Amino acid sequence: MTTAAPRGFGVPWPELNDGIFYKDVVPSSDHETTLIQFYSSKYGNSAPVQGWLQRIQNGQIKIDGRVVTDPNESVSAGLEVVYHRLPWKEPDAPYFLGILYEDDNMIALNKPSGLQVLPGGLFQQRTVLSQLQWQDSKQSTLLSSQEPQPVPVHRLGRGTSGILLCAKTKIAKSRLSIYFADGTSLVGGKRNTTKEPSSVRKISKIYRALVNGLVDEDEVIITEPIGVIKYPGVAKGLYVASPSGKPALSKVKVLERNVQGNCSLVQVEIQSGRPHQIRIHLSFIGHPLLGDPLYVSGGKPGCFDSQSVDEGFAQDGGYCRPQHAVPGDCGYFLHAHQLLLSHPVTDEVIKITAPLPSILQSQGEAQSIQRESVGNF
Repeated sequence: MTTAAPRGFGVPWPELNDGIFYKDVVPSSDHETTLIQFYSSKYGNSAPVQGWLQRIQNGQIKIDGRVVTDPNESVSAGLEVVYHRLPWKEPDAPYFLGILYEDDNMIALNKPSGLQVLPGGLFQQRTVLSQLQWQDSKQSTLLSSQEPQPVPVHRLGRGTSGILLCAKTKIAKSRLSIYFADGTSLVGGKRNTTKEPSSVRKISKIYRALVNGLVDEDEVIITEPIGVIKYPGVAKGLYVASPSGKPALSKVKVLERNVQGNCSLVQVEIQSGRPHQIRIHLSFIGHPLLGDPLYVSGGKPGCFDSQSVDEGFAQDGGYCRPQHAVPGDCGYFLHAHQLLLSHPVTDEVIKITAPLPSILQSQGEAQSIQRESVGNF
């Protein structure tokens, strides 16, 4: 007996992306500055001074539609300047997205590990958002084009797999965004307790993870706040466990302990949505995700400012990739397994489940799946 292919969509990535055009209007505060001064001061996180000189001399920048190759040319307030980042080959990434649930208002996707959700860094085209836009362009009609394109209403880390919820209408986007924000604000307002009635929250997220070491307690509640520190190669800073950070709450339940492998299979329910919350919280209690290249025990990175960004620059003029780990690096095992939510339009309670990768299945689950598979033949 053959198994039906999973329902979904995806287009193989082009060899090169389309590049990007960044537009700016020179503000009055930068009156009579030079082109190189404007870009190196405003976008120093994008490239060092020598990198911006290279981009200007390559003819990648226009002033009011005119290519300018002199870095010392003056730019005055009100002028439009455009930098063209040339097309490049993005790192390898999967492209197929399974569909777990879909109606006229929203779609729940099964995101593979290794695929970024929104554009950022080296990944500007190889993202979930691009695949959604390409799929929508295939299906668009004069009627449907009046609605916005489907967009993710929350994020999953590039290395995290599982349920990604996307809105297909304005009302769904607004209400789903409120659901996610409300969960975090409840924690911030200290209204969450271990016995908080589920009716208070409109959405509940359960993850499956594999962590280093044997977790002693069967259930652990983690309330360590999450803040931001400066970190080489991460322009907006790195999220870490920090007493001065914002409130966060994760409930951890141990499903299995592998004594021989010195690891534990856990279920995590998050009641707030801080970036990298599960990775940070589990590492904070001394059990970082198995294979996590970034976070170590204590909820912080393995290296701080001991390594600096390479002051050399890459072929496009930008900084070279940091030698140490950054948040988008993969290798860990984390899966958004179940989502329980009130439908944004009908208020019907919906449960969505993303099949577990084999490495995140308990022994009982793996045996049950194997029996079902044998029974289908």
